[in-house]
Amino acid sequence: MSKKETTKSKEKTFLFTSESVGEGHADKMCDQISDAVLDAYLSQDPNSKVACECVAKTGMILLCGEVTSNAVVDILQVVRDTIKKIGYDCSAKGFDYKTCNVLLALQPQCPEISDCVFEGRVEEDIGAGDQGMMFGYATNETEECMPLTILLAHQLNAKMKELSRNECPWIMPDSKSQVTVEYRDNEGAMEPLRVHTVVISVQHTPDITLQEIRHQLLEKVVKVVIPARYLDDRTIYHLLPSGKFLEGGPRSDAGLTGRKIIVDTYGGWGSHGGGAFSGKDPSKVDRSGAYAARWVAKSLVKAKLCKRVLVQISYAIGVSHPLSISLFHYGTSTLDEDELLEIVKKNFDLRPGVIVKELGLKRPIYQATACYGHFGRDAFSWEKPKILVL
Repeated sequence: MSKKETTKSKEKTFLFTSESVGEGHADKMCDQISDAVLDAYLSQDPNSKVACECVAKTGMILLCGEVTSNAVVDILQVVRDTIKKIGYDCSAKGFDYKTCNVLLALQPQCPEISDCVFEGRVEEDIGAGDQGMMFGYATNETEECMPLTILLAHQLNAKMKELSRNECPWIMPDSKSQVTVEYRDNEGAMEPLRVHTVVISVQHTPDITLQEIRHQLLEKVVKVVIPARYLDDRTIYHLLPSGKFLEGGPRSDAGLTGRKIIVDTYGGWGSHGGGAFSGKDPSKVDRSGAYAARWVAKSLVKAKLCKRVLVQISYAIGVSHPLSISLFHYGTSTLDEDELLEIVKKNFDLRPGVIVKELGLKRPIYQATACYGHFGRDAFSWEKPKILVL
């Protein structure tokens, strides 16, 4: 073994953990309902202004917020269709789309906001819908430029949803996953070495034994989703560690839109500005600004200008240009951060109106983002790297 290899083998490793939740988790259910309502308005009126929050508890959905639109939407039907798609179709599962009570407390957007953001402006130069800072993150540790921890956690939940449709009817809608990976820091770049721990909790029917649940989760979920090179005889599995999970969804825990912002983004990597996404039309920079920041970050990594990067953008309400753009490459670039920043400014116009236009954010695309992460899936426009002019 060479001296370099010996030194590398002695480098310190560390553990990092990310979690994800499934479609039937009460908070994720609310995110999906909020975005389904948003899509319903945008499909009829792309200029709809929507800020729709959802609360869920046993047998009840409450929608509150602000909507200004020329669309006529059957909101009750949208809500029930979304819950049905998630899988809550009988009271035995903890919620029933057919019989739940849907309460509405929606009113028009405050005129003071619309006046300062839109009044007398061309589309490209509209102001930001609020103040705030947004972050985008990308890493070359996976093809998707996402952290392996959150990518695997999402995929575990998605696999359980897939199996619940036919092969594993004992799987009910509510689920959670958590993945711990052992990493090595290679001069700022993250190198995943192995999966240290996998945690899965899933709602289930009462007619299956704990032993069979654990066996099927290991064989049909974990070993199918996680590449074999990351699993070894030291990997720890906590599969349904509570022993049973019969009561799930809003009956066991109240749900609320925007309460899974780390699940929605990078699983704890990078940073987060605090603003949730779901239920917000793209004039809200909490959403469009975060999508743009991810677009910038992924474009830099895919262009091999750095191996890992964090991008921050900040805005003020009614002001079109960002107040600040910052980036941090963790020492993984041959360029200075100031040089990378100049490349970003040369290639990206980060005014909210331009972001909305270039990424096509007035389309009804948002319900698909509301589970399994807003980042890391090629179907979304902000996941398609921009060819950079250097």
